[in-house]
Amino acid sequence: MNQSTVDALTADGLDVAEVQDIVRRALAEDLGPDGVDVTSVATIPAEQTDTGDLVARAPGVVAGLAVAAAVFDLASSAATPAHAGSPAGGTAAPGGATFVAVAKDGERVVRGDVLATISGPTRALLTAERTALNLLCRMSGVATHTRAWADVLAGSKATVLDTRKTTPGLRILDKYAVRAGGGANKRMGLYDVAMIKDNHKLAAGSLTAAYDRIRAAFPDVPIQVEVTTVDEAREAVAAGATFLLCDNMSSELLSEVVGAVGGRAELEATGNLTLEVARRYAETGVDYLSVGGLTHSSPILDIAMDLRSRRTGV
Repeated sequence: MNQSTVDALTADGLDVAEVQDIVRRALAEDLGPDGVDVTSVATIPAEQTDTGDLVARAPGVVAGLAVAAAVFDLASSAATPAHAGSPAGGTAAPGGATFVAVAKDGERVVRGDVLATISGPTRALLTAERTALNLLCRMSGVATHTRAWADVLAGSKATVLDTRKTTPGLRILDKYAVRAGGGANKRMGLYDVAMIKDNHKLAAGSLTAAYDRIRAAFPDVPIQVEVTTVDEAREAVAAGATFLLCDNMSSELLSEVVGAVGGRAELEATGNLTLEVARRYAETGVDYLSVGGLTHSSPILDIAMDLRSRRTGV
């Protein structure tokens, strides 16, 4: 992978090795056991090169340009396998792709904006196209959705958070896209933060028992506690909790919880939240609103790759 791509991924806070693994698996899914793009190998000479633009087809917020660059890097650095009957033969793609970002992650774009320009072996550009767009469109969709929430909450105390309701295998990309859109990440998984939910309370016997067992087993791990009533909130704080997840509460009940324990614990509202009610919930005084829909229900941002005309030299 090009050093410039490595640097860009690192600057975005993404693990380079993990991104490479995601991209390799996505390309392999498209190329199959023989690793061949049959259409491109059959129709395009191995030595042909072209330039293409990634273009927004709708307004939104961009996220994932460095990830898209990684796709083109890895696709263009791989050899094109020989394919029987192919007029182009089975030669390696000459050189690699050059990816130049025009936009920046987190920026708003409108229809027609060029986000990046890619030059390199035509076969590699077309082989990488769909994989790069699948990732870039999804990440930009998450960022666009997140920005809508961040805009509604602007000027309030509250920040919009994501959840673990992410696409399996793509969590680091989903959560990065939330950050690019102006939101914040909650926990990355089951390993970095303990969260006591209803089933944990039932299995342990009580909220306090669950809290005490976690603190004894993992003294350095942060603990969050899901609560549904004012009394549970008081119990959680008395047990030592400093972060409460207020689940499916009305804004009125949430205000009561803020009054009862506010200042002694950070408070997160979650469950059945919509953009229409977000501001009302933020004005209760909670610190966060968590929204699973950021990563499980965001529509993609429509982005396409357009090759420039070889006849006009545009």
